[in-house]
Amino acid sequence: MAEASFRCIECNEKATELHRDYRNGILKITLCGSCQKPVDKYIEYDPVIILIDAILCKTQAFRHILFNTSLDIHWKLCMFCLLCEAYLRWSLQRGSEPTGDPADIIRCTKEWEFYGLVTSAALELTAFCCGVLVCLRASMVASRLRGYEQGGVALHSLLRALLLSRYGKVLLVPAVIWKHDYLPLCLAFIKLFVLTSNTQAVRVILNCRRSLAFWAVCMGLLSETVVARTWWTIVGVV
Repeated sequence: MAEASFRCIECNEKATELHRDYRNGILKITLCGSCQKPVDKYIEYDPVIILIDAILCKTQAFRHILFNTSLDIHWKLCMFCLLCEAYLRWSLQRGSEPTGDPADIIRCTKEWEFYGLVTSAALELTAFCCGVLVCLRASMVASRLRGYEQGGVALHSLLRALLLSRYGKVLLVPAVIWKHDYLPLCLAFIKLFVLTSNTQAVRVILNCRRSLAFWAVCMGLLSETVVARTWWTIVGVV
C-alpha cells in the first residue's frame, strides 16, 4: 500500500493520491474516504485563483499549498522578503522621496548600511521563528503532562509554512515606491496580513486550535520585538 503523503483539503485526512490516471488522457480526481469530497479540487484550478484564496486565508488553499504541492521556494522567498524589509527601512531612514525608478533599489544595495539592515531583519525573523517554535513546544509538553497526545510535525515543514506565509512582505516595496500620506497605515495593514497568514499556516500545518496558533504567533512577535530593540540599542551605543 502506498504511503499517504497528501491531505484532503476539506477534512485534513491523509490520502495516497490526488487523482487517478486511467490512461488515454482520462484523469479523475480522487475522492476522500472520510468526507467523500475531492481530496484536492485546486489541482484543476488556475494558480491565480489559488493565490486569491490564499490571500483570503482560506484553510483549503493553505492545505493545498503546504501539503499537496512540492513548492520549494521558501528560502528564496525568505531572502527576497528580507531584502524588501531592508529596503523599506533604508528608504525610511534616508527620508528620500522614492522616484519609482527600479535603479533606486539597485543603488541602495551598494550602501554598507543596507547590509546592516538585512542582518537586522534576518535576526528578527530568526527570533520570530524561534518564539513560535518555543511556544508550540511548550504547548506540546503541557498537553503530555495533562495526558493528551498531540500529533507531531517535522521542523522543516513548520519552518517552510512560516516562511511561505510571509509572502505579504513583498508588498513593502510598492508601498514605499508609491509613497503617500497613508504609508504608515499601509505598513500596519501589511504587518497584520503577514501575522494573520502566519497564524493560519501554523493552524493548518499542525491541525491545532486557532487560539494556540494565535498565541504562538504572538510569542514570535514578542521575541522579534525584543531582538529588534536590543539590536538597535547595541547599534546606537556602537
